Amino acid sequence: MKREIIQTLDGSTTIQIKEWDECYHSKHGAIQEAQHVFIKNGLSLFQNKQISILEIGFGTGLNAFITFLEGRKMNQSIDYVGVEAYPISAEELVSMNYVEELNATDDKGVFEHMHQCKWEEKETFGNDFSLTKRKQLFEEINDLDRFDLIYFDAFGYRVQPDLWSTAIFKKMFDALKDNGVLVTYAARGVVKRSMIEVGFTVEKLAGPPGKREMFRARKLV
Repeated sequence: MKREIIQTLDGSTTIQIKEWDECYHSKHGAIQEAQHVFIKNGLSLFQNKQISILEIGFGTGLNAFITFLEGRKMNQSIDYVGVEAYPISAEELVSMNYVEELNATDDKGVFEHMHQCKWEEKETFGNDFSLTKRKQLFEEINDLDRFDLIYFDAFGYRVQPDLWSTAIFKKMFDALKDNGVLVTYAARGVVKRSMIEVGFTVEKLAGPPGKREMFRARKLV
């Protein structure tokens, strides 16, 4: 499928799959979406704690990079696992302007190395952030009681409903530790029903720019 680089409304870039009319991030603002959904409503719940994060999927690396930057500000020790079956190309990587838009030129090497480091091997960035990229399908995830937080950032239900199924959310529920949290930009009723069916307690929150609502789900004990 043909992919092209587009600029979102906050000035940051993303990748669009033309055949699906689907983007890796919100057209209303890639960085704004990541900060609202995954940092404000996810990472910020764990300030000053050592946490483990699972990202579904790694994509452009934006969520991982912002988490690295924000974790450093909040004095968090983070073990980050990013799952991605179809990595972006080197050409697409150099077209991403996240370093500039985040005023993070001193960490340009970090962002680049996040993409260049080997798959299936843990890499350390600074003293308090480690990254393991796993090249696998979401259906192949079989972690148990491992993560405090999940960033669920799959392509939308409209184009890939199978990624939002009860079977997938059961894997997410099992992968979380007790009292773990899953955050996603999605807010469809069918998604909420699948989450509840596997045991999640789901709350509806204000969405990022351009989207009215989003979900946060908890594995309560």
